[in-house]
Amino acid sequence: MKKVAIITGATRGIGRSIAAYLGQSDYQVVVNGTNQMLINQVVHEIHEAGGEAIGYCADIANPALVTAMVDAVIAEYGRIDVLIHNAGNVHDQKCVRMADEEWLSVLDVHLNGAFYTIQRALPHMQNNGGDIILMTSTAGLTGSVGQVNYSAAKAGLLGLMWTLAAELKHHQIRVNAISPAALTDMTRPVIDHLKEKYASRHEPLPEFWRVGEADDIARFVTALLAQPDPELTGEIFGVNGAKVTK
Repeated sequence: MKKVAIITGATRGIGRSIAAYLGQSDYQVVVNGTNQMLINQVVHEIHEAGGEAIGYCADIANPALVTAMVDAVIAEYGRIDVLIHNAGNVHDQKCVRMADEEWLSVLDVHLNGAFYTIQRALPHMQNNGGDIILMTSTAGLTGSVGQVNYSAAKAGLLGLMWTLAAELKHHQIRVNAISPAALTDMTRPVIDHLKEKYASRHEPLPEFWRVGEADDIARFVTALLAQPDPELTGEIFGVNGAKVTK
């Protein structure tokens, strides 16, 4: 029987790549996003490649919609084996100028959305074991100027990850985090700006910002899920191209 994987924020960038790779790796993929047209495109691509997928349009910042999504997945497949929380947004601003709505929007999607999806999925995972993967960021590890909301949300995900890794170990559910360095729709504006900045100084772009592609993250996720070690939990993996660090 194929395993079932829910991927939030799976209509572009890293989430879309993960959905495509898992769809080719004997998973039944649930493609989540907030744009039905993009969801349909990803589902179609997975089907064209010979995989199985369904789409579900839901804003994971809304707990009622998350509940409905999980109920729909169980009605369709009867199980959940993998939950990958990839959904994200940004409203960058220095703290002194940040509006309450900008703070809440980012916390709602990244952190509250993670809690809602995990909390609703867990009753359907505890008897079978499985994997939960959270996408964090270097912003959550070291901070990032102008991203106080994003940094706080990504740091909060780490507290969530460590706690759940301990809580769920006896249920054979692994909980890990990935700090990706990849060129995506979200990171491209920042990297393009930095390229211009360093080029104007006639300086090379720092090695840290020479990032890989979304497919690199997808390949790592696929490999991690295929690794059966039950002790491989509570870890943060940095993935930049083919380079993986803890």
